[in-house]
Amino acid sequence: MAWIKVLDKTEADPMLKEIYTYIERRRGKLSNIVKAQSLDPRSIETHMEFYLSVMFSKKGLSRVEREMIGVVVSRINGCEYCVRHHSEALFHYWKDRELVELFAEDIESVELPERVKAMLAYVIKLTLTPAEVSEEDIDSLRGQGFSDKEILNLNLTASYFNFVNRVALGLGVEFTEEEAKGYKY
Repeated sequence: MAWIKVLDKTEADPMLKEIYTYIERRRGKLSNIVKAQSLDPRSIETHMEFYLSVMFSKKGLSRVEREMIGVVVSRINGCEYCVRHHSEALFHYWKDRELVELFAEDIESVELPERVKAMLAYVIKLTLTPAEVSEEDIDSLRGQGFSDKEILNLNLTASYFNFVNRVALGLGVEFTEEEAKGYKY
């Protein structure tokens, strides 16, 4: 599951049990990325608060756009854990496993609207060369019809995945097919 000690619900203190129960109610089950942080329950709370804010906000980007960002950023970073989890979420919306797998392997091989291409170009640049992102990149997004709120959503979503990819990769968080499925979207 991870390279460090992970506490399951039976070993959890009351605070951690409460956090686990909340997440199970909200998301349907516990992910290994959450369990990997079990030695620091407060980090789980802040992580989940940020995750839910970024991924489930009713304003700004669509859930599909956010999941696409998650898959693309995670692929760039080589985080198979997050690619698998967020490909599964993308499948929930697209209902086409072949298309999702194609997208997860090579976004260039999937026909996408110009607006989505611009969005993904921005998050790719932010992931690979963040110091090179400029005001012109923001203007380009505006030219594709993105509002400033949506641009903020793009940035926060890509930044979140860069963060969580490093948590997963740095702690050796793994997935099983069963663990990657069955969440509430």
